[in-house]
Amino acid sequence: MKKKNSGIIFITLLAIIFAGASCKSNDPVVPPAETSYSLKVKDVLGVSGTVTFIETSTNSVTIEIELTGASAGTHPAELCMNSAVEGGTVALVLNPVDETGKSSTLVTTMTYKELNAYDGFVQIHKSSTEQNVILANGDIGGNKITSTSKTYILSAVGTFNVSGTALFEKRVNGNTLVTITLSGAIAGQSYPASINIGSIASVGGGGITKTLNPVNGTTNKSYTNIKALDNNLAITYDNWMVYLGYINIYQNSDENANIICHGDIGSNI
Repeated sequence: MKKKNSGIIFITLLAIIFAGASCKSNDPVVPPAETSYSLKVKDVLGVSGTVTFIETSTNSVTIEIELTGASAGTHPAELCMNSAVEGGTVALVLNPVDETGKSSTLVTTMTYKELNAYDGFVQIHKSSTEQNVILANGDIGGNKITSTSKTYILSAVGTFNVSGTALFEKRVNGNTLVTITLSGAIAGQSYPASINIGSIASVGGGGITKTLNPVNGTTNKSYTNIKALDNNLAITYDNWMVYLGYINIYQNSDENANIICHGDIGSNI
């Protein structure tokens, strides 16, 4: 009787072990957390791609880059401080993009959470001897552009026949990307731009509070990332939406003479 009971206990234990193993094998596998950002063409037409952060452990992240349209060879890659519009110093040197258009780098100095909140961008160079040629770049982390934006009209002044728009876009970190697009600009010219306090209806207008990057007359574009005013006072996208101000575009940099187009922004609308 004792042997029979022992046999029953043994068989029961085996059944429990196999049942446990069966449950484990059927448990869904949770994929690692990951976030992707777009890489856009910069100096070489036809190049684009993505950079993906993959959480490989609590203290490590794999950064994967995939490019399309790049020329043959290896292309140095790096993660830099600030936004792509501003440019910045290198924070992390990444493994170069190889002949397959891919790069993979294990990072242990920053966590997945830190990278996804980082004020930075990723860029890929044409080659180690042509570092000044950027194949593609893209903002990451806190610099990612959200779907929140506002467009203001820039109207022609006098006989200059130049008009356009000013697009304010909100970043995840609350900073603002301002894109000016002109129509009627002259190729080869550079047009200074500024945000002023007051309104265009004010007598004499108001002083410059934020100097914007000049508009390139060939591309008709200007891009400025804004974290603070010229006096270093921090300002967010939400602040701009209620700001009492206006934008001026000037014919030249000669004491910002000859306003060629302008438009109210913020609480003036």
